[in-house]
Amino acid sequence: MNIDNRAVNTIRMLSVDQVEKANSGHPGMPLGAAPMAYVLFKNHITRDSKNLDWTNRDRFILSAGHGSALLYSLFHTFGYGLTMDDLKNFRQLGSLTPGHPEYGHTKGVDATTGPLGQGIAMAVGMAIAEEKLAALYNKDDLKLVDHYTYTIVGDGCLMEGISNEASSLAGTLKLKKLIAFYDSNSISIEGSTDLAFSEDVRKRYEALGWDTFLVEDGNDLDAINKAIEEAKKTDKPSLIEVKTKIGFGSPLAGSEKTHGSPLGEENTKETKKYFGLSDKSFYIEEDVKEYFDKLIEENTKRAEEKLKIEKEYAEKYPEDYKKYKESFEYHKREYLEKEYYDSFDKDMATRSVFGEVLNKIAKDNDLIFGGSADLGPSNKSLLKGEEYFSADNRLGRNLTFGVRENAMGAITNGMVLHGGLKTYASTFLVFSDYLKPTIRLSALMNLPNLFVFTHDSIGVGEDGPTHQPIDQLAMLRSIPGVVVMRPADGRETAASINLALNSKNTPVALALSRQNLPQLENSMADIKKGAYIIKEEEGELEKIIIATGSEVSLAIEAAKGLKGVRIVSMPSMELFDAQSSDYKEKILPRNVRKRISIEAASSFGWHKYVGLDGMTISIDGFGASGKGEEVFERFGFTAERIREKIQKY
Repeated sequence: MNIDNRAVNTIRMLSVDQVEKANSGHPGMPLGAAPMAYVLFKNHITRDSKNLDWTNRDRFILSAGHGSALLYSLFHTFGYGLTMDDLKNFRQLGSLTPGHPEYGHTKGVDATTGPLGQGIAMAVGMAIAEEKLAALYNKDDLKLVDHYTYTIVGDGCLMEGISNEASSLAGTLKLKKLIAFYDSNSISIEGSTDLAFSEDVRKRYEALGWDTFLVEDGNDLDAINKAIEEAKKTDKPSLIEVKTKIGFGSPLAGSEKTHGSPLGEENTKETKKYFGLSDKSFYIEEDVKEYFDKLIEENTKRAEEKLKIEKEYAEKYPEDYKKYKESFEYHKREYLEKEYYDSFDKDMATRSVFGEVLNKIAKDNDLIFGGSADLGPSNKSLLKGEEYFSADNRLGRNLTFGVRENAMGAITNGMVLHGGLKTYASTFLVFSDYLKPTIRLSALMNLPNLFVFTHDSIGVGEDGPTHQPIDQLAMLRSIPGVVVMRPADGRETAASINLALNSKNTPVALALSRQNLPQLENSMADIKKGAYIIKEEEGELEKIIIATGSEVSLAIEAAKGLKGVRIVSMPSMELFDAQSSDYKEKILPRNVRKRISIEAASSFGWHKYVGLDGMTISIDGFGASGKGEEVFERFGFTAERIREKIQKY
């Protein structure tokens, strides 16, 4: 048996040993997919093992994240910093080898995966970022940005709708530096994929605008390598279908039983015997170890060659290089001058304020790059006078995702993971439901992604209850690590955007109105504490009204002339919750038990502020179709009706 095959089998059994020791995990995928991953890491991925965060590295996403043991075995053998003890601690609390790959936790992991389909969608985002940055920085004589994005997907990934959404856009955009390996083993947890997945995947991908390749034998290293070389020659994204057998080499080969359970002691021994390996656990033969060391040196040399180009670029184009390097670093800055916050002098929808602010900031920052799920004119997310990013125009600054909200969230996550750009994604608030899994992953990875949701209430009007968000704010607020901002006027909106663009490791979701809102006399640009007193009480404090967004002006109007009533604008619950107890006491004194929340959405989440004695003025049912102001009136959101409730309370 040649040294490459022995190296592959070593990776296979290190993966099995991890699962066996943990008595938990997925051995089947690593046994089948190890050869394709090995060829990729050996011959194609250019990455400096001493600087795993190097900006011009090739990216790799294990979309089939349940096969994490394979990834950790690769990281160990190719010098990415994982020790044998790390492998032995697979799936243990606090280890560097968690059950699914976690970005920011394990060095070398380019994206958190596990929810199937998310990985390939994030890979599309990375490939978009590479093309965009290449267009911005590369010169005729020197390429500063020049790398591939690779991903391994399984049957489950390709069953998930998000993979089709993202792959469709990738084909349309001709992302030629995106190469996906399809681990085609025809098995899922419940058995044969024939039960629920019978289409010809390669024909589907050809219809989506990809070039496809077939490797009949997943153990044929030369055939795999040749397929990768051919994929690199095309001007389209590539899908390489590699026919594999789940659990290959084990007595349970081809069975769904190898998917998510350890092989067991006897089956593990038999598997090692099949591969001609020692029955020792976590063992690498000396000559194989020396071979891996040689491969690490070769990978380092590949990286050094590209680093020479980078050094030459830095010397020849110092200003561009400085801008490029700084774009991958965090720099806090004020995007808006102080005077601008006081420039709003007419009623405006907060979505319109967003559009105005976005365009103002983008004039001086060509790294702002994002778009909408086919709602750009409504979301006000288009950069005026700019063209669309496309297969023919990589310098276009407007990115349309098509009607693909779920993919949009994952793609922008991938763009943020890649680095170098200020990214945003926008749609109607009611459609945030489609993005929930991607926003959750954004929070889990601590990504400063910006999600812009307009048409944030029953003020949507005629489109009716299907398009009027009720429960979405509560959903977004329930995701740990997400900051939700619902500003009340132009000043608060501009401040929210500045705050979002300065986020270092937190996703921010903006909820913006469709309808015009008045500019409020005492609104604040300094909203980083999440809540503040927008109208002081007259006389002794008796009642506190807490409102957000479009309901702040309503609260002010309703409380006119009422004694002892304080009005608090709370654009962000999360930011307020993070403040000191002294600040919270200043805004919401504990001894004032008469508290009223006003928000044209679900009451869920408000009771922690209003308390047992409090009152929520909210909507705990669905909306209705009609003119926006008439819908507000039906549900009691008028100054007169709210004033009556305050007085009766």
